[in-house]
Amino acid sequence: MDRRVIENARTGEKYTIIEHSSGLKICIWKMEGYSTSYAMFGTRYGSVNTTFKTKEDSDFITVPNGIAHYLEHKLFENEDCNVFNLYAKTGASANAYTSFDKTCYLFSCTDNFEQSLEILLDFVQKPYFTKENVDKEQGIIAQEIRMYDDTASWQVFFNMLRGLYHNNPVNIDIAGTVESIAEITPELLYKCYYSFYNLQNMVLSIAGNVDEDKILEICDRLLIPNEDKELKVKFPDEPAEVAEKLIRVQKEISMPLFNIGYKSEAYEGMEMLRAETETNMVLSLLADESTDFYKKLYDEGMINSAFYSEVFSGSGFFASIFGGESRCPEKVLELLNEEIEYRKLNGFDKELFENVKKSYYGSLIRDLNSPEAIATNMINCCMEGISPFDVIDTVAAITLEDVQARLKKQFDTDRVTISIVEPLENEE
Repeated sequence: MDRRVIENARTGEKYTIIEHSSGLKICIWKMEGYSTSYAMFGTRYGSVNTTFKTKEDSDFITVPNGIAHYLEHKLFENEDCNVFNLYAKTGASANAYTSFDKTCYLFSCTDNFEQSLEILLDFVQKPYFTKENVDKEQGIIAQEIRMYDDTASWQVFFNMLRGLYHNNPVNIDIAGTVESIAEITPELLYKCYYSFYNLQNMVLSIAGNVDEDKILEICDRLLIPNEDKELKVKFPDEPAEVAEKLIRVQKEISMPLFNIGYKSEAYEGMEMLRAETETNMVLSLLADESTDFYKKLYDEGMINSAFYSEVFSGSGFFASIFGGESRCPEKVLELLNEEIEYRKLNGFDKELFENVKKSYYGSLIRDLNSPEAIATNMINCCMEGISPFDVIDTVAAITLEDVQARLKKQFDTDRVTISIVEPLENEE
């Protein structure tokens, strides 16, 4: 077992990373004096990982869309009881989520941390799938899918992804479709579980006022050693161009919603971190509330306070997104493209850049007071093969020239999609 302490000279903070003999990576950030502790047990397995193989397979296999999310739901039911009932006895607040490229199980608590950790490590390592409980779950998840299909904010986002991506499975709802989940069987769930829920492919991340030695004792006792299955994931070829420039649908809403996405190449590791960091700063410099461009759109009534921007990135995908409400979303896109091209030629204001950079850095420092933010950052970074301190150091080192170069590289106004959800037309 390899055990290293990673310390950051800039902040004075430190955490421990352990390469456990079971194959699991464990990250522990001790926060003395804090009342809340937070733990996450996650795997590099999300909705986009539908085509894969291990050393046991002769070739790649493709499984139904939505199976990662389905598996997450089913793990909370073991052979003896519902896992939430166990957490109720320790007083922990538990949850889980499946994203496009990872699945995480988590809890937070103020007391009984060790007992709650035992529950977490135990149930995630004990799959229990039968035809009866799998069939029962299909109806529940199908209802969830239909509910999201009727949610305008959800549909405007996924329609944008369908506009951006031709083949990448990121353009499919994380929960799959009613048709795809009907193909899920206990055998497929076990296949995906033993392929992706291998400790070699997982991370345990803990932050709070915890005892490192007690954590390791629990891990030594409960972790079931796994051999490396040589897991490989394959993605379909994806053209650089967007699939559709405009997707427009109607829903029962009062104000049109829009998502604008700029498609770019995908990254990994430190390249991903740098691209995310610099792109976040570009988004702020283009259209934060402090910019003249935002004020112009707002004053002319083209946007309201719901306007936002974000980086959308992960395993095999990267896009920059603007969204919100607008009576004239296509005009917003037109003006946004004009602003992007103007800034490519004329650059950003240096004083505004310094303010954005200070604000970004300050938010990272504030997150060091949150066990949840730290545990989440540790698991995300560990899965990318980087350190949480790399994020802070990257922001500190960014220059105006870096950000301007990122704008030119990342924001191609020919590789953009707009998704619009409009109110239903009145039928007179």
